[in-house]
Amino acid sequence: MKFVNLYEEPKLNNPCLVTAWPGVGNVALIAATYLKDKLNADELGEIEPAGFFDMGGTFIKDNIVEPPTFPEGRFYYWDSGGEGNDIIFFIAEAQPATGSYEYAGIVLDVAQKFGVKRVYSLAAALTEYHPDQPRVLGAASSPELLEELKQVDVVMAGDFFIAGLNGLLLGVAAEREMEGICLLGETVKYAAKMANPRGAQSILRVLTTLLGVEIDMAELDEFAENAEKQIRELGNEMKREFLQNFTKPIWERQEHDENG
Repeated sequence: MKFVNLYEEPKLNNPCLVTAWPGVGNVALIAATYLKDKLNADELGEIEPAGFFDMGGTFIKDNIVEPPTFPEGRFYYWDSGGEGNDIIFFIAEAQPATGSYEYAGIVLDVAQKFGVKRVYSLAAALTEYHPDQPRVLGAASSPELLEELKQVDVVMAGDFFIAGLNGLLLGVAAEREMEGICLLGETVKYAAKMANPRGAQSILRVLTTLLGVEIDMAELDEFAENAEKQIRELGNEMKREFLQNFTKPIWERQEHDENG
């Protein structure tokens, strides 16, 4: 298969595909990586990255030139042992800089080789305010799948745009008549560059239900609790700066009015 190195070719039972790469709050990457690790998924293969990423320079270590290192995109698989549907993961270190449509096609080529009929794309949904409990928004390739999402309390957001490979992969899957679902965990805008495991938690609660798997969430809960404190501190700091820079004490306003 062009651009793909497969390490093995397991026989899988009606597998689905779960995909993730870095993005807003790294919500998708945290969720997919945590699930993959907790299921002890095995390595399946990788996409050769050279044709999809531009290198703007090279690193020097101790005055010695290092060879270029491209972002990796790796496949993993989990065998349920006959107790349910198996899972293929595709987790990448970056989205392609060029040839995104072809890249999405390669990911789906591998998925279809192993019999995948349903694709899950994970992403973040930006909000203006920090939610006490992040919701999960959803999109799907058919009305029947939307009904399935409603049963697990996924929010239907109507018309919106899913940027990057998160959306493109689902579009290419639809061209191939594969089922496609996108789950988007809420993430506040002002902390978009910070890791947001709470958004990942929300996605995982929905995703594991749809997949019919159970995992221990204790480590992610602890990660989320620590990150939550940092996000709230950032929000409080922004409020303090706003009050300091864009508001005046009432006595200053009264003095201004009297002089005016």
